[in-house]
Amino acid sequence: MSADVLVVEDEADLRAALCETLRIAGFRAIPAADGKAAVDISTQHALGLVVSDVQMNGVSGMDLLRRVKSTQPEVPVLLMTAYGTIEQAVTAMQEGAADYLVKPFDAEVLVSKVSALLDRDEGAGHELVAVDPQSRELVSLAKRVAKNEVTVLITGESGTGKELVAQTVHALSGRAERPFVAVNTAAIPETLTESELFGHDKGAFTGALRSRPGYFEQADSG
Repeated sequence: MSADVLVVEDEADLRAALCETLRIAGFRAIPAADGKAAVDISTQHALGLVVSDVQMNGVSGMDLLRRVKSTQPEVPVLLMTAYGTIEQAVTAMQEGAADYLVKPFDAEVLVSKVSALLDRDEGAGHELVAVDPQSRELVSLAKRVAKNEVTVLITGESGTGKELVAQTVHALSGRAERPFVAVNTAAIPETLTESELFGHDKGAFTGALRSRPGYFEQADSG
């Protein structure tokens, strides 16, 4: 937990409280009073993480996110806001934010998020190999969404690696120890769809010689 965490917050008392919380947890916290100061600091320090408020005069949190990602794309950015909406969260993730916190939040939540984002070894061995810039961005997005309890829809033509991306999201998520169940719905006869997805008891229909758990039950918590 030795990486420097840049804390960007224009409210002095809250900035001090955030830094103190992180220091007590064992992190090195560097305070910045606004986005401009944060940009200057980011050019002088090798940062492990940026924790920034969104609503700031001058250089906003979203502006700072874009600047950090353009110069230090490997540095995760955790955004905070008192005006959280789904739209803001989606935009922040698309812009490269690692995660999103809505004020007010408990100190334990902040420490947990920071700890997870600085755990560089987490998910080792499950990373997709990508060279093309768009593919690399896809891998980066998969890593970010894997840390959140959200529903993910992956689309694309046959053979483009949708299942590999899904496996990566699963392996890097909090459900990694639970089952990953892939289902080819096109291969299930229409008359057996309900049985395959939800399972059936022995004798429920002709040919049901034994009880069978459905795919949803097999993938429970996974």
